[in-house]
Amino acid sequence: MIDNKKLVAIVQATAKRIETEKDFLTELDNAIGDGDHGINLARGFAAVEKKLPELAEKDLGAILKGIGMALVSNVGGASGPLYGTAYMKAGAALKGKAELTPEGLAAAFDAAIGGVQMRGKAHEGEKTMLDAQMPACKAYKEAIAAGKDMKAAVHEAVEAARKGVEYTKTILATKGRASYLGERSIGHQDPGATSSLMILEELEKAL
Repeated sequence: MIDNKKLVAIVQATAKRIETEKDFLTELDNAIGDGDHGINLARGFAAVEKKLPELAEKDLGAILKGIGMALVSNVGGASGPLYGTAYMKAGAALKGKAELTPEGLAAAFDAAIGGVQMRGKAHEGEKTMLDAQMPACKAYKEAIAAGKDMKAAVHEAVEAARKGVEYTKTILATKGRASYLGERSIGHQDPGATSSLMILEELEKAL
């Protein structure tokens, strides 16, 4: 079961993972972007960690909203507004909820992706974080519909996100700084899709 204490623990684990992987994420971004994805995201999650004690006793929606606001106000570049919006929209979907049900996670997942699409004006297949997030969400919802529990469904989501990250290596970037590279963007994996996979992996580990 995921209640507020468990959610806070998941976010703490996510912050540590992003901190550990920040150089790798920045390296990926150096190849096709501004070279700041890992650094910016690590800074944002460090700010989130500082804010967690004041969020810890709140409901799931309020915790996620607080995380989103901390990311938006502390992360530069594209990743802050995108991830911040994703967490805030997920928070709105779980407003007042004390624990996360499989259906609740599906609703939060949908809302988060809707937020990223709205903010980034992007679609699947454009070499962005959506190329990990959208297949993951689809796989998760299909697994729940097939009667699998949350842990098994999140595993399916992680596998789909991993395939999505691999897929980003094969396609042309048409959004953001990477789109300036044209054909040269092919062969590189998208940093945002990669960090999205890491966030999902931490959720799976917690389950």
